[in-house]
Amino acid sequence: MRRALIAALALALQAAPAFATEVANPMQPSALWDEMRLAVIGTDEEPPVDPAVFDLDAPPRADNPALVPVRITQPPGAPAIRSLALVVDGNPAPVAAEFTFGKALMPLDFEVRVRVDSYSDLRAVATLADGRKVMAGRFVKASGGCAAPAGKSMEQVRATMGQMRYREAGEGGRQVGTLMIRHPNFSGLQRDQLTLLTIPAEFVQVLEVKQGEALLFTMEAGISISEDPVFRFAHAPGEGPVTVHAQDTEGRVWDQSF
Repeated sequence: MRRALIAALALALQAAPAFATEVANPMQPSALWDEMRLAVIGTDEEPPVDPAVFDLDAPPRADNPALVPVRITQPPGAPAIRSLALVVDGNPAPVAAEFTFGKALMPLDFEVRVRVDSYSDLRAVATLADGRKVMAGRFVKASGGCAAPAGKSMEQVRATMGQMRYREAGEGGRQVGTLMIRHPNFSGLQRDQLTLLTIPAEFVQVLEVKQGEALLFTMEAGISISEDPVFRFAHAPGEGPVTVHAQDTEGRVWDQSF
């Protein structure tokens, strides 16, 4: 009996990681998504969920709803992703950003931080090189991210806006770049903590990152990308400096080379 109990316990422990993976925070049925699907992706047909093409990881319950990490990955040999729409169903402006990716980023390993305003599915809809659409996502428990107060005073915001930092390290035969841009990315739903007046929306709207002449990725964003946005991306080693072009909704432009 004792041996049988020990064997059963060992078997349960071995099975636990697989079980935990199966019950991770999958997307939930979403009436919001049903209403917006056609406008967001141009078709009313639900894209298939296929982890063999790509997956999205996000925390089941966010520590900070204004800084929710999202990681999008592909297994080796997966078909190339041409573009991707990142959607937070319950946000006031659900489309957080639309990305395009260069060949150097395939297979994709890409991270960004977003605001989540209410318990919601957080989904990515990818368009492959052959035009097919595939989806991945997670249900995230978070609320208030779009109206969360800015992390810095207005004086600090104005003094550092547009500053960039970039670092790069080798990993598994690829380069992994991390880009940070100083910008408040005001959502239009936040209040100045001194005057209590609503701060108008003001955010990085366009971003283009290249190495030499080769495109790494572009972004067209809305209000849901976090304050001081950070992008982490793996790419094939290339020639030339990494250059960044950013423009916000006020027409400010910043260009930097690393």
